[in-house]
Amino acid sequence: MTRSRSTEHSKVAPTTETQSGRLARLLARREMELAAAQRMSEVFSQQIKLQDLMAQALQIAVDVVDAENGSILLADANAKQLVFYHSIGTQPVPSGTAVPWDEGIAGTVFHTGDPEIVPDAQADKRHFKKVDEATGSITHDMITIPLKQWEGAPIGVMQVMNKRGDAFLDEDDLAILTIISALAAVAIEHTKLVEAAKLAEVAQMMGDITHDIKNLLMPVVCGAGILQTEINDLVTQLPDIHLKRAKASRELCNEVIQMLKEDARRIQDRVREIADAVKGLSSPLEFSACELSSIVSNVFRSLGVLAQERSITLATENLELLPVIVVDSRRIYNALYNLINNAIPEVPSGGSVTVRGQTLSHENAIVISVMDTGRGMPPEIRDRLFTKGVLSTKPGGTGLGTKIVKDVVDAHGGKVWAESELEKGTTVHVYLPLSRAGIAHMDEARMRA
Repeated sequence: MTRSRSTEHSKVAPTTETQSGRLARLLARREMELAAAQRMSEVFSQQIKLQDLMAQALQIAVDVVDAENGSILLADANAKQLVFYHSIGTQPVPSGTAVPWDEGIAGTVFHTGDPEIVPDAQADKRHFKKVDEATGSITHDMITIPLKQWEGAPIGVMQVMNKRGDAFLDEDDLAILTIISALAAVAIEHTKLVEAAKLAEVAQMMGDITHDIKNLLMPVVCGAGILQTEINDLVTQLPDIHLKRAKASRELCNEVIQMLKEDARRIQDRVREIADAVKGLSSPLEFSACELSSIVSNVFRSLGVLAQERSITLATENLELLPVIVVDSRRIYNALYNLINNAIPEVPSGGSVTVRGQTLSHENAIVISVMDTGRGMPPEIRDRLFTKGVLSTKPGGTGLGTKIVKDVVDAHGGKVWAESELEKGTTVHVYLPLSRAGIAHMDEARMRA
């Protein structure tokens, strides 16, 4: 909603106020504060997800002060940004939109820890007008209040904008929002701790599952080895007339058995990788000289059936021209597997997923690009794809696959980023140094940055 408002109040308060009038106004404010605290307490007592918690807290804040719009932004320490996690309004700010945490009105409040009442945001040079342009809503009056941890360190800010009617957001509104923001911050920290505890429990379970899967796969691997020996023995005992046909069958069986063994090993590796990602830990890298074309070929072999069922073509470009690279082949396999496996469901029947290689000789590095002809993604999702703030948009999605990719690339001193256009497709680029010396060089560059 847009409207024209000046910084001058349309109604001038009387210079004197009766004692009964002041008491009535104070009583009304206390009643609103009590109602807000009660509603926040009800939210705090619920076992809900962080996103739902912020949505309810913000709705209470907007309702109590009778405002049109509101947002909660949480800090991303790694990116040094404030990220919009939830917004309310006719056209809310998309979740995942980020602004520098040392700029704007929100950045000022975040760093000082002091709330601000801004009667005319358009006249304030700190205001990010691009947010207004993106949402189609003009911000007039605004209150920005910090969200602080129990010890006092900020975790983000809450903003409420555009009080309805002819009134403006004022000190009374700030008093109410102070209570709401304090309870909201405590509730957010509590919910984060609960979710962290659940992750720790999941990590423990993943360790147990890994052990069980290893035990369950052992008979499969051993059985495949016995079967392979049996087939080879049978072939050597066949008459010459059947020998040619038997050898062809043996080669096919050996290929299938080898694939079975390798995939059984990869299942164990994948479960261990997932457990590491959940725990935020990683086992040491095992470097060796590898050809990327061979790793991609193994990924295609594992995902070929899935792609074929969806009538999707898996292709490569220029991988055979890439030089030998020193990496942990198992980790790189897992990263590429995740990227390609994530791309396939997004591609319509008849589309393709292509892995392209490029050598950057002057940087002693390569770039691997996974390109799909899928649905693409909006900028706010693309920009947070390989950050801690990634939010999965898939039903039942966790964002764990992209975390695994980012962890693998970081461990190799590389970089990963995405380009995407809606209805045209997505390309994920992975930059990797050719050798371990390149990893040390990248680490030094990051420390200087």
